[in-house]
Amino acid sequence: MQKAKNRLVQTVVAAAFATTIFSGTLATPAFADEIKDWKTSIAKLVAKKQVYPRSAINRQLEGDARVEVFIDRSGSVQKYDLVQATGHSILDKEVEKLMERINPLPAPPDTVSDDQLSFVLPLSWVLQ
Repeated sequence: MQKAKNRLVQTVVAAAFATTIFSGTLATPAFADEIKDWKTSIAKLVAKKQVYPRSAINRQLEGDARVEVFIDRSGSVQKYDLVQATGHSILDKEVEKLMERINPLPAPPDTVSDDQLSFVLPLSWVLQ
């Protein structure tokens, strides 16, 4: 049952992340494909590493968070800021643990500009 719930959360995270990260326009379709592939690889990593704490499941806690992530050219997370908390300390603490588990992220392609080395990562914990 835990695995099924984690898979649901992972699907929600990947879909939300893939549609909200980097809202700027891109110069060429080739560059757009590179960046899309990079974003997808980040979404998959986050989905794989995100955990729904057992204590949150037992208490039937759900929540959404938004984390601004700053990376370097190698994909190493330099810092992050919780810009929207879930409202539950258990889930907010999980954000910190998740940031450790996903570091480093996949390195950005050369076509990503320096101003795109920070992005807001949406996270969701949803029970079904």
